[in-house]
Amino acid sequence: MLKRYLWLVVTVTCIAWTLVTGPSAMAAGVDEATRTVQLNETQTAVLTPKQIRDGKRLFNDTCGICHAGGVTKTNQNVGLAPDSLAGAYPPRNTIEGLIDFMKNPTTYDGAESIADSHPSLKSIDAFPKMGRLSESDLYAIAGHILLQPKIIGERWGGGKIYY
Repeated sequence: MLKRYLWLVVTVTCIAWTLVTGPSAMAAGVDEATRTVQLNETQTAVLTPKQIRDGKRLFNDTCGICHAGGVTKTNQNVGLAPDSLAGAYPPRNTIEGLIDFMKNPTTYDGAESIADSHPSLKSIDAFPKMGRLSESDLYAIAGHILLQPKIIGERWGGGKIYY
């Protein structure tokens, strides 16, 4: 009888350990080439496993309601796929470009501010979650957005075909 309880304790402990360390182990399993994303037009950055974990959590909590899977539910023509981000003005296919957008969102052509209708640091009264984000949180979210096409491929931002 004692043996059964001991095995039960060991099994529960192993399962709990896997649940606690699973995401970090998965993030750590992403090789450096995959974790390398564009910082700006001329420089790259290597995301740390912590940034990957934090970026996913923060994106899902803050942005995922409208951008699950990299789509834009309010405008299916503009998603978070690399081509869409690169085609915006100013381009948003870099960490710095995405952070700039999260601070000061503009229309796809850059002509008008959309801070009244899109969550941003300019609109924390309407979108209080944005006010809790630090600069490193914005960096992690931007990194997540740029990393996803490398991880899940064309499904990221693929729209109704996949989601």
